[in-house]
Amino acid sequence: MTVTDQKQLHDCRDAWVDALVELGEADPRIVAVVNDSVGSSKLAPFQSAFPERLVNVGIAEQDMVGVGAGLANGGKIPFVSAAACFLTARAMEQIKVDAAYSQHHMVLVGQSPGMAYGELGPTHHSIEDLAWLRAIPGLTVIVPADPEETRQAVRWAAENPGPTFIRVSRMGVPDVNPAGYEFAPGTAVTLRDGSDVTIVACGTVVTRALDAAEALAAEGVSARVLNMPTISPLDQDAIVAAARETAGIVTVEEALTSGLGGAVAEVVVQRHPVPMRLVGVTDFAPTGTAEYLLDHFGASPEGIAAAARELLGR
Repeated sequence: MTVTDQKQLHDCRDAWVDALVELGEADPRIVAVVNDSVGSSKLAPFQSAFPERLVNVGIAEQDMVGVGAGLANGGKIPFVSAAACFLTARAMEQIKVDAAYSQHHMVLVGQSPGMAYGELGPTHHSIEDLAWLRAIPGLTVIVPADPEETRQAVRWAAENPGPTFIRVSRMGVPDVNPAGYEFAPGTAVTLRDGSDVTIVACGTVVTRALDAAEALAAEGVSARVLNMPTISPLDQDAIVAAARETAGIVTVEEALTSGLGGAVAEVVVQRHPVPMRLVGVTDFAPTGTAEYLLDHFGASPEGIAAAARELLGR
């Protein structure tokens, strides 16, 4: 039985909107801006509680980010929410200039990222976002792995004076972080210690990394598992420690491997070179469920374990 099989699965969008409503109750500056996505962003509770504090710009993502920047400039704390594929691809210039370069206090919330819209195909998959956004200076990029991490990331972003992007999953995920966990940007979480190989994962695939480590343990392979909730800033010390203390690193993400994988590789090659394997999306995906597509690209527990075995030469 896998780690996933033993735990209840949650939609992180529920945690995100619960946190936003709590923030709205405590601070009248909290507002939401959406692109005709109240339903898919699960913002109905916020709209019901604060109807005058939700701005629906329609299907106009560039305007949406611009409106968010204007509200931030006027003293509000805007949470700009849309499907991650449209928020990032359509409004990249506004994210770069109006949010990051201008250092506005605004929170970009990428809903249903990765391949969560599986059957709708590559037009609705957000697989490039981590690679794109981590290249923008001054933008914190967060990929929560479970509901509690999502809640804490939303609360942290409300206090952070600069721009933040949060990837909010709709795929069912279990709780993976330990009791008493406290989110801190740029800090990895060691979910399982190990001395042979390190698996670094983020978001929906963290639980799959844990399942892979469990399978490897049955073969006598000790795998360390790191949850990396922030792609930018990255926990470089945890990566270097993994490079020094284990034989190599496997990265796993629900995105192109130039996201988390590329970020980790940049640290490894400059500070402590070791063998690496990058598991994630490598091309436009075929049609299928999100789970099928992750398996298709090798991000199943068996696929992750196979990458670790290959790295170790086993």
